Amino acid sequence: MSFAFCALFFVTSHTSAEVINISPNGFLIRHEVQLNVPAEQAYDQMVNQVSTWWNPSHTYSQNAKNLSIDARPGGCFCEKLPNGGGVQHLSVVYVAPGKTLRMTGALGPMQGSGLAGSMTWDFSAIKATETGKALSKLVLTYSVGGYMPAGFDKMAPAADGMLGEQLTRYKNLVNTGKPD
Repeated sequence: MSFAFCALFFVTSHTSAEVINISPNGFLIRHEVQLNVPAEQAYDQMVNQVSTWWNPSHTYSQNAKNLSIDARPGGCFCEKLPNGGGVQHLSVVYVAPGKTLRMTGALGPMQGSGLAGSMTWDFSAIKATETGKALSKLVLTYSVGGYMPAGFDKMAPAADGMLGEQLTRYKNLVNTGKPD
């Protein structure tokens, strides 16, 4: 893993989410955002345009164009690396198109420890605006558990910050057409 990736994972400051719980054996993070598009469209952009909203600083290759999500059971949130290498960031375990995507695994520097994680992206329709435009809500949760020698006190806020940044970029892309 690149030093830059590790360093950026730990120092991300763009957080708008919440660490729900930290314990000696894991943590739970939860984010919630409103999106100005129907849930089906929001889901499609999350899955099929990950390379346009994920911050390249939080990749091993430093290039988000190397990311993809194969949204089917057994699929992969993967990253291509030079010389035929790659990273499986998460494995897809549940798909309800337009509604839910659940993936399992440990992200970034957590991959080197004995950890298991479950990340769920839940999309739901919310009341349309006065203009009749459909809106949606996204709730992102990530629970991680297992053995981490240094504990979870520093990792949970770092993971929360990194995911908060990705979710902000995703929300910006969906709502404005630009991730920044």
